[in-house]
Amino acid sequence: MELRPEIRNRQKGLSFFGFLFVIVIVALAAILGMKVVPTVVEYAAIKKAIQTAKTSGTTPREIQGSFEKQRDTAYIESVTSKDLEIVKSDDGLDVNVAYQKKIELFGPVSLTIDYEATTAKGQKRMAAAQ
Repeated sequence: MELRPEIRNRQKGLSFFGFLFVIVIVALAAILGMKVVPTVVEYAAIKKAIQTAKTSGTTPREIQGSFEKQRDTAYIESVTSKDLEIVKSDDGLDVNVAYQKKIELFGPVSLTIDYEATTAKGQKRMAAAQ
């Protein structure tokens, strides 16, 4: 049994409810992206700031001072110089930082992202168990 041409032509495309479903999914993804992207940009600024602070200071106090200057100019709000972990390594001092960013989405729903950065070469900083 073959469908008539006029019926076959009407069956192409999305239905209204299918279209609404796609729009809702795209809107939710856009809202999530608009809330997450600024935290990722801030994380990139923090990584750059700790790398610059490491190269511009030879003592923990100098590194913290350099980070604070960059913090003010780079609009870094999640981390202060007190949050930096400065440790001695084979090539001098390494700077580590780990923090959480909580993003309120809607109602009781939120998203928590754990960020970690280090200046140590070839090593990933491991989060300490607490």
